[in-house]
Amino acid sequence: MKYRPLDNTGDYTMGRPYLVDAIAVGQAIKTRLLLLQGEWWEQQDDGLPLFQNILGTTGNPRELQQVDLLVQERILGTPNVSRILEFQSSYESRTYSFRCIVETSFGTTVPVSDTFQGR
Repeated sequence: MKYRPLDNTGDYTMGRPYLVDAIAVGQAIKTRLLLLQGEWWEQQDDGLPLFQNILGTTGNPRELQQVDLLVQERILGTPNVSRILEFQSSYESRTYSFRCIVETSFGTTVPVSDTFQGR
């Protein structure tokens, strides 16, 4: 697997070496989580339902579990992801955060974390 790296603002970079193997898997996970549901005109049902199902929840344990499953589903749908080894999340003040460790088909693990904040 090879993937074009992102810059600090999240845009693809040109003219740099491609990311490969487990590092590329980490980048692919990040871009899959950044794609919002309905954002891609060609496939409206693809993407993370951030505004539809995540932000605006009350953060009770049952809702948090449902949000965790949505995020884990996006991660597990990424090519070359074998499984999620660890997963921790929190929802506080309209902010959902998670951290996880993902095992790749390349035999290595990748740490993944992100924060989604409502306004």
